[in-house]
Amino acid sequence: MPLTALDPNTALIVVDLQKGIVDLPFMHPIDGVVARSRALINAFRERGLPVVLVNVAGVAPGRTERPRHSGSFPAGWTDFIPELDRQPGDIVVTKRTWGAFANTDLESRLKALGVTQVVIAGVATGTGVEATARQAYEHGFHVTLALDAMTDARPEAHDYSVGTVFPKLGETGTTQGVIDLLARAST
Repeated sequence: MPLTALDPNTALIVVDLQKGIVDLPFMHPIDGVVARSRALINAFRERGLPVVLVNVAGVAPGRTERPRHSGSFPAGWTDFIPELDRQPGDIVVTKRTWGAFANTDLESRLKALGVTQVVIAGVATGTGVEATARQAYEHGFHVTLALDAMTDARPEAHDYSVGTVFPKLGETGTTQGVIDLLARAST
């Protein structure tokens, strides 16, 4: 389905486009995901809408069946990639779980700005992006997902999120579709 609307006070959330992650093997070329994320960032900044840059610097506690990273990350691992061109006005969230809202002040910061909708892009589709989208939905935000500005290392996770989960959380579309709606709203 095509995107239908963006609220006047919509924020962009870009998940985990950081130095320690972008060199991992993904199913879609990361350069394209980065370029489309940057196009969204530019469009939001041009309109004075909030841009949220999220990085991950740890993992949630608890036992899991699969091994997880433990200990500290290499120097620079959590740094945002330069292509995002982090600005002083950007909202920066460092998470230690999959989703950007868990154990952070993101919800209160967005609501203090009057944000009612979020557009989400980044990596990985089936973990950081999906968890952030689920949490945004649960906090009452309208959710839009820019499908061509995200990817995952696991095709089955990406496909499941895109085809089954995301349509239940909000609207899905392309980067250009989001930019077109922003342009219509500002005329």
